[in-house]
Amino acid sequence: MNTPHDTPTAMPYSADDDHALSSTVSPGARACRHGHQGGVLWFTGLSGSGKSTLAIGLEQALFAEGFQVFVLDGDNLRHGLNRDLGFSDRDRQENIRRVTEMALAFADAGTVVITAFISPFRADRERARQALGKKFHEIFVDARLEVCEARDPKGLYKKARAGIIAEFTGISSPYERPESPALSLDTGGTSINDCVAGLRDYAVRAFRHA
Repeated sequence: MNTPHDTPTAMPYSADDDHALSSTVSPGARACRHGHQGGVLWFTGLSGSGKSTLAIGLEQALFAEGFQVFVLDGDNLRHGLNRDLGFSDRDRQENIRRVTEMALAFADAGTVVITAFISPFRADRERARQALGKKFHEIFVDARLEVCEARDPKGLYKKARAGIIAEFTGISSPYERPESPALSLDTGGTSINDCVAGLRDYAVRAFRHA
C-alpha cells in the first residue's frame, strides 16, 4: 500500500540538469565523407543589398561542385522558427541567437551554411562569432543606402519613409558596418555573377582546403 512518503517529490527543472550529448562521429570523419569542412558564411548588409540573391546563387554554385550546403534566410525563418519575434532591438538579438544555434548545428554536421540576415548590430554578430568560433566567416554585402532604397524590391523602404514600418534598418534604426569582414562585396558596382564567383572562390579556399 502506497503512502504519501512513497511518492517522489518533484524537483524544479533546471537547464543545469541537462547533459550535452557528444557525437561519436568526429569532424574529421564528416569532412572526409563530404570532401570539405563545415562552416558558416554569415552574410550581413542592408535590406535590398543582395544577400538572399547571392546566397541562392552561391548555394547553387557550391552544390554543383559537390558541397553539402544550405541557406538560412531571414524572411523564411520569420515565417517559422522566429514568427513570434518583432523588430525591436531585443527581438533582433533573439533572432540572431536562434539563427546562430541553428547554423552551429548544421556546421557541426559538416554542412556549409549560408546565412542571409541583415543582422545590423556588431554586438550580435560578435556573439555569433564567439559561439561559432573558427566556423564563422563574416561576409559584408556592401551596398549604399541609396542603392538599396532605389531597388526596394519589397517596397519596404517606401513604407519606412512613410512611417508605416517602424524601426527599419537604415531609416529609423541603425546599421553598424562590419569593421573587418572576411570578405566584402560591392553589390552596387559589381555584377551578381562576379560576386557569386568571388564567394565561390572564397568558400572553396575556406572549407575544401581547410
